[in-house]
Amino acid sequence: MQVFRSLQYRNFRLHVIGQAISLMGTWMQRIAISWLVYEITGSVFWLGFVQFISLLPSLILSPFIGSFVDKHKKYKLVLMTQIGLMIQAGILTLVVYLKWESVLWLSALGLIQGIINSFDVLGRQSLMMHLIGDRKDLPNAIALNSTIFNGARMVGPAIGGILLSTYGELACFALNFISFVPVIITLLMMRVDETHAQLSKGSNWEGLVEGFRYLKRSPHISSLIIIMTFSSLIVIPYTSLLPAIAKEMFHGDERTFSWFESAAGLGAMIGAFNMARLKSGTNLRYQVMGAAALMGMALLFLAHSSMLQMALVYVMLVSFAMMMQTSSINTYIQTHAIPIYRARAISYYVMAFQGIFPIGTLMVGSLASYCGLRITLYAMGGLGIMIAVVYYGYLRFHIQKRLFKF
Repeated sequence: MQVFRSLQYRNFRLHVIGQAISLMGTWMQRIAISWLVYEITGSVFWLGFVQFISLLPSLILSPFIGSFVDKHKKYKLVLMTQIGLMIQAGILTLVVYLKWESVLWLSALGLIQGIINSFDVLGRQSLMMHLIGDRKDLPNAIALNSTIFNGARMVGPAIGGILLSTYGELACFALNFISFVPVIITLLMMRVDETHAQLSKGSNWEGLVEGFRYLKRSPHISSLIIIMTFSSLIVIPYTSLLPAIAKEMFHGDERTFSWFESAAGLGAMIGAFNMARLKSGTNLRYQVMGAAALMGMALLFLAHSSMLQMALVYVMLVSFAMMMQTSSINTYIQTHAIPIYRARAISYYVMAFQGIFPIGTLMVGSLASYCGLRITLYAMGGLGIMIAVVYYGYLRFHIQKRLFKF
């Protein structure tokens, strides 16, 4: 089938197998940490703070790491980061086993994980081109990679919710530690050829400056990064509120929270699968605009919802739209950026997505603490629709400007 055409490449198949297993453990750990923080503190603010700390390195380090990745071989970098993440997961498991868990410990280990992840995400995204044999299959590979990620996001929290309520957080952390074994084995089995890869020269600082210059003269890419920045600041952080939505709005427990996470994963997986079906030539920028509008409307419905079943549907719609937006932007950048600047262009996308997100979680957490969950969700939904309207105006302006030139 055309939808799965990038699986014909051995290296990409190995990548998918390893990631599918490892990401299941990662999502188990994520919901366990969120629930553990909320149980320890009972505070939406601290819930957002721990996520803020773990994603802060993406904001501060991503542009520098993008320059670093453009100068080095991606395969070895990814292998080292996976080993580092496995060690971090082992330490977290030990801390919980010894009953030392606290906001301080979880924040410190989250920061370490965030630093390693900053290198891993950029290295893995830049490596994708070397895992397939034909550049035309890159959009399909990116979409399938997102499908695997969100399939794990759907199944991982469901299993994690059962483990969490039955055996506690320790089981989730231990399984995540073990899940890194398959991904390291599959990486070792790969035969990646980077002999003809274009590597940038000069210092990291020079590379950083050149990357910003490239972005400045590429408005088709920079405009998408700006949209990603605002979405990450005021719309996507709704995910940090899911534990509170499950417990306060719908009077639920760990399993209710896992249902919300699984609904979000299902929506995102459908979005990723839909991306894999797209034909070449699809206008990805208009797709980004439509996804932004859908995110905003679904959040408004979620804020108004009083039925758990409908709330799960709205969360699924938000995540479907979020995946369509983020995957469209990622695909556009990877297929339109000049190869020697690709890692740096991706680094700005990661900075806008994962780096701005923690600032958004702090803002949203603080707003929810003072104004309540429903008012916060209403505000986020309205602003999400505004983002779509403004971007539509931007696209129409540039189309008319181009026509006027002719």
